[in-house]
Amino acid sequence: MSIGHTLLGLLESGPRHGYDLKRAFDEKFGHDRPLHYGQVYSTMSRLLKNGLVEVDGIEPGGGPERKRYAITDAGITDVQRWLATPEKPEPYLQSTLYTKVVLALLTRRDAADILDTQRAEHLRMMRILTDRKRKGDLADQLICDHALFHLEADLRWLELTAARLDKLAEVVAK
Repeated sequence: MSIGHTLLGLLESGPRHGYDLKRAFDEKFGHDRPLHYGQVYSTMSRLLKNGLVEVDGIEPGGGPERKRYAITDAGITDVQRWLATPEKPEPYLQSTLYTKVVLALLTRRDAADILDTQRAEHLRMMRILTDRKRKGDLADQLICDHALFHLEADLRWLELTAARLDKLAEVVAK
């Protein structure tokens, strides 16, 4: 996820302080990975330097002065371009799990155990996400569905690999 573009998009609804941006980000997108304040302010400094935001006002506070940021026309154009650009699909052609299976076979360890352990971990995570989806709002349900679909695809791969493990062992041994 592009944090800069996300913060710019949040600014389109109106000027905000860094604290307000962090809170909005965490509320909408940071359920599992909230932003650190340092990340917000370093990103805002970069956006300011690049002309994508401007300081809309400075207010005294209990500590340092609070800057209120506003998106510029260049920032709006940048967000529009980012939204219109499709994300590159990640084919996972070199996954850590595949590497572990092949190394297990090469070192004469039990690759089936690796697959079984991974299957159990995937199922555990799917139960957690299913529970979260059941209790969540629509946004949480959609993000959980996205993760669950990826985990289901991984499970299909685990089953296929387990079924072909003997053949893979022959190929790897060559």
